[in-house]
Amino acid sequence: MEHCAGCNGPATTSPGCAIKDAIMTATSEITRERIAATEAVIRPHIRRTPLLKADLADFGLPAAPVTFKLELLQHSGSFKARGAFANLLLRQVPQAGVVAASGGNHGAAVAYAAQRLKIPATIFVPDITSPAKAGRIRGYDAELVIAGNRYADALAASEAHVARTGAMAVHAYDQAETLLGQGSVGLELEHDAPDIDTLLVAVGGGGLIGGIAAWFAGRTRIIAVEPELSPTLHSAFAAGAPVDAPAGGLAADSLAPRRVGELMFPMARAHVERVVLVSDDAIRQAQNALWSRLRLVTEPGGAAAFAAVLSGGYRPSPGERIAVLVCGANTTAVNFDG
Repeated sequence: MEHCAGCNGPATTSPGCAIKDAIMTATSEITRERIAATEAVIRPHIRRTPLLKADLADFGLPAAPVTFKLELLQHSGSFKARGAFANLLLRQVPQAGVVAASGGNHGAAVAYAAQRLKIPATIFVPDITSPAKAGRIRGYDAELVIAGNRYADALAASEAHVARTGAMAVHAYDQAETLLGQGSVGLELEHDAPDIDTLLVAVGGGGLIGGIAAWFAGRTRIIAVEPELSPTLHSAFAAGAPVDAPAGGLAADSLAPRRVGELMFPMARAHVERVVLVSDDAIRQAQNALWSRLRLVTEPGGAAAFAAVLSGGYRPSPGERIAVLVCGANTTAVNFDG
């Protein structure tokens, strides 16, 4: 029997299922109203992550306030837990369980959510996935399958698994529920820091920035940040549609799908002001700076948004109040065994 993971009962027979039905009777449109309704469903299962207020002078830049949204403190080590719970709580999960393809963070998030909700999970990852992320997935009792050397390879293998078993696919970014869950970051940030002018967000497949852009809908300036070696949204903006782009570099396990999602692109085109590209060296420097000045341990993808500021790729105007989303911390950069 299919069940509602939110209420642990037969689907559509409880108040929790009624909430789910109210959200999902709409189309795949991503709106503020649907994000707010989704946030209410996932709230018992996710952390409301804190803000850290600092000054850019702490990093050797001209003095200016900066607010860090610390999604690296989310369950499973990244913002991805929001979209994972949204999928598992809003959709009817078959007895075959769920399957996900991931560079690591999405897989860890789906594995975590599935463990908490007692749902079988199989996670496909490429061989570039970091040991920290693979270890997290195994630690959440999911079946881990290594498939190919890029996210696209893992995705193809996961799709074959879905066809063979009937498991429910949970897409890392091109799924309405994923964007609705990630959009809750914007809801929290607007409530906790209503005075920010600009938010910088790292981009891989675009589920995070798509959900956030849908929430703010032009009320806050959104700046996308991508590695130079994985310019997925930059390439899509140039082409006028999602297109294949290079997928490499230091943050390849989190910010290097082949292309951005179809669902996020209209929201990005409408509400993302521009894309800033950053080098691998700039990302490394941002990781080091966040650790040495704030004692924040981030993975490369988690530091990419701040790399745009630290490297001068994005320069705040006088009086501009900026926020930076620190989105992940699944790394073995700090070792406490020594």
